[in-house]
Amino acid sequence: MKTAVLFAGQGSQRPGMGKDIYENHPAFRRVFDLLTDEEKNAAFEGPESELVKTEITQPVLLAFALGVYETLKEEVPGFDPAMAAGLSLGEYSALTASGVFTTEQALDIVRTRGRLMAECAEGTDTEMSACIGAAREDVERFVKEANAAGHVETANYNCPGQIVIAGTREGVEAVEKMMEEEGAGRCIRLTVSGPFHTSYMEPASEGLAELFESEQFGEMQIPVLFNCTGKELAEGESIKDLLVEQVKSSVMFEDQIRNMIAAGVDTFVEIGPGKALTGFVKKTDRSVKTINIDKEKDIAKAAAKLGAE
Repeated sequence: MKTAVLFAGQGSQRPGMGKDIYENHPAFRRVFDLLTDEEKNAAFEGPESELVKTEITQPVLLAFALGVYETLKEEVPGFDPAMAAGLSLGEYSALTASGVFTTEQALDIVRTRGRLMAECAEGTDTEMSACIGAAREDVERFVKEANAAGHVETANYNCPGQIVIAGTREGVEAVEKMMEEEGAGRCIRLTVSGPFHTSYMEPASEGLAELFESEQFGEMQIPVLFNCTGKELAEGESIKDLLVEQVKSSVMFEDQIRNMIAAGVDTFVEIGPGKALTGFVKKTDRSVKTINIDKEKDIAKAAAKLGAE
């Protein structure tokens, strides 16, 4: 068995997340106690209107991810992932698990990242839509043609048949109309707080570049595949530059999954509320195994599955 660990991104959060794990697992508790009282209360008690604030969501999800990861490392003999990746914010969890950041450092960084992204989203009259069922080349063609009506970009390549677009209402509607007219699939309009992973996030990208000038990055102990390339770190690339690019570029998650499978990964462990990432994995390749860790009961199930191999 060759295992990769996947870390969920923003949008997976829900009130009550982590409370049952916090009560039963010391390793999780040690990480979650690094949150502020405001962040921890939003995670455990809500309300959802507080938890969905980008500047709150990001540190909470990071603490959840790393708390579960440390619990697995402490409680599951032989848990030693061969690769790691995360969706958007989850990339910071993957890099921390790999040794690039300390947990405290990562929390400080994502607090700043969340604030910068929230500031970019303020006042933008934009929409996001998930294109379901269409081929990648068709969506890219629609986006290119739709820019005559209004600005629109691809934001996420999640899995075969699911690509998220973002931009002006006119641009997004133009893509949706082309999808319908060509019978290429359907679109689902998304309720999100901003046009993330598009050029609208350029100011956040600049802010992160400035922040990283004073940050010390450690060496990766586990190979991490990056959102903006879909691949491992290549010669001549730097983690800092890829993270600066990531916030304003398309997330190539499908490519990350395909490249991990090509490298021999046959088991994916998703850490985070929900099952979105393993859903993407299964739509990419149904032959691989998936494990989800969302609640306290999932930890024992995961330990049994991982230990049985």
